[in-house]
Amino acid sequence: MTAVLTPAPTRPAPPPALTIGLARTALELRLFVRDPAQVVFSFAYPIVMLVIFASVFAGEDRPGGVPFAQYFLAGIAATGIMLTSFQAVGTALAEERERGDLARLQVIGTPPLGYFLGKAGQVLVTTVLQLAVLLTVAATAYDVPMPDGAGRWLTFAWVALGGALAGTVLGIAVASVGSSRAVGNGISAFAVVLQFFSGVFFVFSELPSWMQEVAAVFPLKWLVQGMRSVFLPDAAVAAEPAGSWEHGMIALVLAVWVVVGLAVCSRTFRWRRTA
Repeated sequence: MTAVLTPAPTRPAPPPALTIGLARTALELRLFVRDPAQVVFSFAYPIVMLVIFASVFAGEDRPGGVPFAQYFLAGIAATGIMLTSFQAVGTALAEERERGDLARLQVIGTPPLGYFLGKAGQVLVTTVLQLAVLLTVAATAYDVPMPDGAGRWLTFAWVALGGALAGTVLGIAVASVGSSRAVGNGISAFAVVLQFFSGVFFVFSELPSWMQEVAAVFPLKWLVQGMRSVFLPDAAVAAEPAGSWEHGMIALVLAVWVVVGLAVCSRTFRWRRTA
């Protein structure tokens, strides 16, 4: 009698990284909503900053006679994007690694790309909602005019998208530099300094030239500049150091930082804590 050999069962192929990324996005959003402190901080910080600065400098105009609330909206919108991407992702990822959450994801076979896509998806959804709330408050409470025409809204969309993606990959990249406490403290301190250098709180052209040169290396300066091109009148471009909005340079710098961030992530990302 000839024995019949039964083929060994084969493991099903894992789902594509995009499918995993979409599932991770939904999960990341649920985890975000379940953290009231994170939700309140993400949505309240930009609005509180707008209220404080618009109240303190009420009646004062920026270059070109632009009301302060309108000028400041560009900077605070960019800051909000940095908050929900670079700052939140870097801090959260370091904490997840320290708690062992990432090690468990590795055990079940989660690909790094799927995890990255989940983080990016959560950031994009949160950013859209945050900006919607901020613009609503600016328009209703401070009569800040919203962008007129499809061209400005299109610029708003690609600048915000580029800033959110750059912030996300850079947040993932810096999360591997140390413990969750060190990463959180370092990111917070760096973000505050970068806001001052990038023209969030002041007219960028009035900052010392060395500050402008340092800020030009990082994406926040270009993100703020892109937002100014959306919310300020055309005449305000005369106050820009280059005399133009430099949309091409903004797109290039943000794209370069996305590529650089991905390259760093591919080399430094790790699922587990090192001894």
